[in-house]
Amino acid sequence: MARPRKHDKHLPRCVHHKHGAYYYVKGGTWTRIGTDLNAALAEYARLVEAPKGGMSDLVDKVLKHIEPKLAKSTIEQYRIAARRVKDTFIEFAPHQVMPKHVAALKMDMADTPNMANRILSFLRIVFSYAVEWQLVDSNPCIGIRRHEEAKRKRYLTDDEFDAIRAHANPRLQIVMDLLYLTGQRVVDVLSIKRADITDQGILFEQQKTKAKLLVRWTPELKDAVKQANELSGNVLGLNLFRTRARGGKPPSYGVTKDQWNEACLAAGVEDAHIHDIRAKSLTDAKRQGKDPQQLAGHVSAAMTDRYIRLREVPIVDGPEFNRKPKKTA
Repeated sequence: MARPRKHDKHLPRCVHHKHGAYYYVKGGTWTRIGTDLNAALAEYARLVEAPKGGMSDLVDKVLKHIEPKLAKSTIEQYRIAARRVKDTFIEFAPHQVMPKHVAALKMDMADTPNMANRILSFLRIVFSYAVEWQLVDSNPCIGIRRHEEAKRKRYLTDDEFDAIRAHANPRLQIVMDLLYLTGQRVVDVLSIKRADITDQGILFEQQKTKAKLLVRWTPELKDAVKQANELSGNVLGLNLFRTRARGGKPPSYGVTKDQWNEACLAAGVEDAHIHDIRAKSLTDAKRQGKDPQQLAGHVSAAMTDRYIRLREVPIVDGPEFNRKPKKTA
């Protein structure tokens, strides 16, 4: 596998620009493919057309097989990973991919460890199906360790939350309130249906984990839902949040994230992710004596622990010397 480029990062693998022309370099041979970038890319595509039954076909086959079982947000992440895998192994047949190639991919992405780990996880899934379908004898991802990911420690303060909210549009303000009051993920809050609003509270089935939980009513939670209803006027659809541009469907995660970023910029709050509201919610719930693990819908305390910020520093007592007092003359 080629080393990461230092120059011409916009060019495909094995394509180099030299003396006003583009070249496809393979096995030490420089093949001129044109002086115009578009024509050169077309010739490159012809030269390295992915072989039938190659990695590109395997990735597409696995995606088609698993997508019906996945949440929409997971599908989007897997498609991003799929593009990188297909680009990296465009000339490989599945049986040609070795652990050394996977390790090289990992090291190529060392500067983006989180994304690298997602791609490695996806590639492991791809080859697990390839083994099951008897296309390869073993999974080359086995033995390749993930990058260590630094845990995000950012805690969104009350003042920062209020400042961002003050610069948000009315719908985003309500979304922010619901994210905090329920402790749920962004996609799950955006997807609240009116059928999920019960006499006891709001019922969630998390898209990512399929965990089910009911967040009981509080006066603040009831008020947030009331405000969401008022946004729709007299037209109440199936969803709590609905947009005309999407035919009455909930607002997309991408649009909501963009609006959040704009509000953060206007408020002058830096390094704030919309996901930080969930971390703030779980952290504050713990500090108020509530159960953050149940609120998060996690199966283990370790999963919840990744979200907890503002860790309390224990106050402890050290030992005392057990010395006999000296005799005085």
